[in-house]
Amino acid sequence: MASVPSEYVPAAVVSPEEVREHRRSYLGFERMVAFSALHIALALACLALAFIGHAPVVAFLLGVGGSLVTIAAFVIYGASHDA
Repeated sequence: MASVPSEYVPAAVVSPEEVREHRRSYLGFERMVAFSALHIALALACLALAFIGHAPVVAFLLGVGGSLVTIAAFVIYGASHDA
């Protein structure tokens, strides 16, 4: 039979505050990963548009505007969903 590690804490002992803090931390990390993925996709799309599509000015404007909109959306979404 497998032994239980000495630092094992049953779920019934974990306080609700700890669960809330862990959930808030997890959701913050999830938002950060989603933002990173979207920003990388935006950057790659702008690079493709600039070099393959021969539209560097449009790609630059899309990149700057898209970055600002993405940051604003995540700030607004994060502020409205923090609880």
